[in-house]
Amino acid sequence: MKKLEDLCFNNSFSKLSHHEFYSKVETTPLSNQHLIHFNSDVAKLIGLDPDEQHRDDFTDIISGKKPLEQFFSLAMCYAGHQFGQFVPRLGDGRAILLGQVSHEDQKWDLHLKGAGPTPYSRGSDGRAVLRSTIREYLCSEAMHGLGIASSRSLCMIGSDEEVYREQIESGAMMIRMAPSHIRFGSFEYFYYTNQHTALLELADHLIVEHYPELEETDNPYLSLLKQCIDSTALLIAQWQSVGFSHGVMNTDNMSIHGITLDYGPFGFLDAFNPGYICNHSDYQGRYAFNKQPEIGLFNLSCLAQALLPLISSNAEEAAELAKAELANYQMIHLEYYHQLMNKKLGLGKVVQGDTGLHKDLLDLMQENQTDYTIFFRALSNDEKNIRDMFINREAYDDWHSQYTERADKEDADRSSRMKSMLSTNPKFILRNHLLETAIRQATDKNDYSEIENLLTVCQSPFEEHSEYNHYSDYPPAWASQIEVSCSS
Repeated sequence: MKKLEDLCFNNSFSKLSHHEFYSKVETTPLSNQHLIHFNSDVAKLIGLDPDEQHRDDFTDIISGKKPLEQFFSLAMCYAGHQFGQFVPRLGDGRAILLGQVSHEDQKWDLHLKGAGPTPYSRGSDGRAVLRSTIREYLCSEAMHGLGIASSRSLCMIGSDEEVYREQIESGAMMIRMAPSHIRFGSFEYFYYTNQHTALLELADHLIVEHYPELEETDNPYLSLLKQCIDSTALLIAQWQSVGFSHGVMNTDNMSIHGITLDYGPFGFLDAFNPGYICNHSDYQGRYAFNKQPEIGLFNLSCLAQALLPLISSNAEEAAELAKAELANYQMIHLEYYHQLMNKKLGLGKVVQGDTGLHKDLLDLMQENQTDYTIFFRALSNDEKNIRDMFINREAYDDWHSQYTERADKEDADRSSRMKSMLSTNPKFILRNHLLETAIRQATDKNDYSEIENLLTVCQSPFEEHSEYNHYSDYPPAWASQIEVSCSS
């Protein structure tokens, strides 16, 4: 394992030639900053010795106050469709890319969020508050624990610096890691500014660095779109299967790698409600839970539009080729989704009647306000009182009879199916009230113990963790009053 100075930096994005890909910037360290948490599991991904966290200068180095020579700190430029409206120039307004580290044939961006103002801050302070930093730090790890592609959390830094939002809050930073932080909006920026040479350079960079297998295809740029359609369809199917709602599915928050990125007003379902809106700022419900699949298609259509000049020099041909690929999205998404739902039910290949079984169950859960996660975990444990989760017990009995009849047709025995279900249906999800408790303890008492406790169950949410059973209970009544918005 390596010291910070010995990490293998590549910084390939900084080597792009076009001057509008990024702006070279310096970080703005926080006052009286201190390390709140260090994630040893994530450190291993870049070959970093976890003992480095104990260095006196660790926080100064990782915040850029005492930068490594290998750092090339920059703010990325991109555009995006925000709540359906195109914004021609966005960019990293409060996050700075320190550099790219290579380890064991993997590449990881080190992205410092809350690092201070950049040319894209649009007059804001470029800061993150402790509240939102805790949310992102924990949820990115929770998603990884659920087996869903996500950015990862390396470390979290606190301070006594005051940051002004709806109220005065403490400033914080975190290092998040991802294969890259290129977004759908990165391509939109160069398409809508008619900079097709830069558009080509960005696409070639992405293919060479991350998808070299696409170079061998007849049309690498069409293949890139196809890759994004598939990874996005899978990602959103996974979100739906665990009851996760992103909250701000703008194209500037959509990773080109099909990973969950930019955690703000996210939420996991408590009682099953397909129309659940986790973002208090989403007044029209554009990003409601059940609308995520169609928003995925909208965002992919925006990406496809931006890639048209690369797909073919003939505009009509490019549009037809992209349209044909986009036409496959819904089928791909539904195939992924129904296979995931079958896994939750301990069933194998999706056969005729299975999609109806899924729909009937979810309709029942909606009608009876059944807790999504608790139900599927109870079903995995074959709990005898599970029917008591439904007011209409007779309707549940009817569904369960159909489910049992279908399950009996599986080749796998009952014990194997139960074991599979327990490894598919989590006992723990990162509910908003759990986060709220951790945030209050951290902000009011400088007590970070709940962060460590929640990280333990989030990183292995399918394990029993009997000492943390209370984290798997029904949410308290006050949980329904929690509001999260884009400032979260």
